[in-house]
Amino acid sequence: MDEELEEIEFLALSANRIAVLRALADRPHTRTDLARSTDASQPTLGRVLGDFEDRRWVKRTEDGYVATATGRMVAEGMGELLAILETDRTLQPVMEWLPTTAMDFDFRCLRGATVTVPSRTRPSAPLRRELDLVSESASVRICSHTFNERSLAAVRERVLNSPSEFEFAGAFSRTAIDALAADSTLRSDLGELLDATNAAIRVHGGEVPVAVTVADDQVNMLLRDDAGVLRAALDTDDSAVRSWARGTYERYWDEATPLDSDEL
Repeated sequence: MDEELEEIEFLALSANRIAVLRALADRPHTRTDLARSTDASQPTLGRVLGDFEDRRWVKRTEDGYVATATGRMVAEGMGELLAILETDRTLQPVMEWLPTTAMDFDFRCLRGATVTVPSRTRPSAPLRRELDLVSESASVRICSHTFNERSLAAVRERVLNSPSEFEFAGAFSRTAIDALAADSTLRSDLGELLDATNAAIRVHGGEVPVAVTVADDQVNMLLRDDAGVLRAALDTDDSAVRSWARGTYERYWDEATPLDSDEL
């Protein structure tokens, strides 16, 4: 175990070592190529390549240097570790609010996600991110336990003003719909959506533990704490996350029933 940890430390102590090994695991490189792609100096490359040859991680060929089978394995392992740590750094600020039990995809898919949190100057920044997606997209699909006034207004504006350019469908919890129906103005706005040909709303009788928006190819999640306070928004265009989000939406949509204007 100690020897393995020493090798991890050997790589981790030098970004140049990791960069060179990953480059050689991808394809053969000359030292000139490596200097250009890694910005390492020739003396540094000499030391790095010598250390790698001692470990049998790289070998010389007619095309320069290339990683051996074990070198490729080590490079792949370090790449996976770096991806995990990058994901951890991305998700650390919002981890406690993620609906992890409902997210059945590899969390490393979120390493490039954008996390939006409130600030003193932009307290509504997470919601603003979702509203921007609604205003910019041609197709919006939502499944959520909430549908607040600003989201309803943004959707209503797109539905009524762009009937041939925008489509909306939402599956919401009964509590979300009842909260809107309790206000006469919001009830009227919701009724206008029900009358529109480019909008459809369904009501789910059970719990909807997520707040997921699929806007064209972008996925947005609104993250709330146990008290229902909006804490962050997370969005990504990763294909695996998008597949999960679409599947989640379709499941709740299929289980829900169409909202009838008489119910309002």
